Amino acid sequence: MSRSGRPRRAEAGPPPALRLPRRARALGAVAVELARRVRRYAWPTAAGTPNRVFLRDRLVALPLLAVVGFGSFGWAYAHVRDDSAYVRDRLAPALVGLADARASLFIAQGEAEENLAEGRATEIGGLSERYRTRVARATQSLNQVTRSGALTVAEEQELRVVSALVVDYTGRIGRAQGHITDPVLREAELSYARSMLCSTRIAAPRSGDRYPSCPPTTGSAATAIVDRVSGLERRLRERLADRAGWGSGVLAAAVVAGLALTLFAAGLVRTVVFLHRRFRIRLSLPLAAAALPLLAVPLLTADALLAQHAQRETLPLADTLAGGTSPEAETVAEEHPFGAPVPQAVEVLADRIDDLLADGRLAFLDGTAPFVFPAGLVAAGLVGGALHTYRREYLVVTRRGAAV
Repeated sequence: MSRSGRPRRAEAGPPPALRLPRRARALGAVAVELARRVRRYAWPTAAGTPNRVFLRDRLVALPLLAVVGFGSFGWAYAHVRDDSAYVRDRLAPALVGLADARASLFIAQGEAEENLAEGRATEIGGLSERYRTRVARATQSLNQVTRSGALTVAEEQELRVVSALVVDYTGRIGRAQGHITDPVLREAELSYARSMLCSTRIAAPRSGDRYPSCPPTTGSAATAIVDRVSGLERRLRERLADRAGWGSGVLAAAVVAGLALTLFAAGLVRTVVFLHRRFRIRLSLPLAAAALPLLAVPLLTADALLAQHAQRETLPLADTLAGGTSPEAETVAEEHPFGAPVPQAVEVLADRIDDLLADGRLAFLDGTAPFVFPAGLVAAGLVGGALHTYRREYLVVTRRGAAV
């Protein structure tokens, strides 16, 4: 309240247009001060610097840089390696199994249509050997996908539904075989089997196409076997694309690791030179041992780059598995096993994916990712212990006239 009894107005602050430049200047000043302190502790100038100050700064900076650098590098390298192993051991086999199951079911459908139309399937003789082989192969492929570990709990449940539908589908084909002498009942069972395999209408063999197209359906109408298998393939391909790309976390960790390890290496060199000039120490064995893990960094980086490149090269092959394979290609590959490889065959694509992922890593580095960060801790301990010893000896035993 003012003396006149009127309420005093609240003092207005600076307009919003002026607040932003002030904040920017404040943040800039903080950044400059932080950079100055980082430079002081990470890379101080040896010339004209007292021994105790230089050793104190080294004692703080070098172990900290080692922990940060090797910690971030180890996390990024382990993340890339885990993605590579997941793609190689889980995702790729699951995609191959789904593509093989889908192609086998189409081949089995074509065989059943042809045998039943020509009257070659009797109640006693049954359908052709290729039909039985392909149905068994589709069932086996679905079971392998379930055991691959690439699916979530909901996706595993979806795949069990697909396996149950395959059993019902083969049962309908068997009923059609049982009505071989009754064209009406036989066609009714075949039509129901077609609807279980594909949501869209499949043309009968009379059209001259032994393996008619069956585009998958999405949404609430995606209830057929092909729809469900295609949905699982789509989700697995999206997961593969996520694993194949450089994540923001990996990139950030790589940048931090690169800066920290570069400063750590430069700091070690400058410290060794300082000890040689000031303390007449020709070579510090603890500091030399602490530098040994740095020799493995370029090799591990090359291994991570190879793994990431192999995963990116796998993406088009995974797309071909889902959309480029066909029953025709599988039939040609099966009928001509010693001929030229069919590029769109599932087995050929699976071999190419396996070769890519196998060549996309340095095998002798398997199992080294968990030891990167402990190696950094050992290096930090060696540097800290050595510099603490040098500093303590210098403070306790100081010759007259020595530089301080």
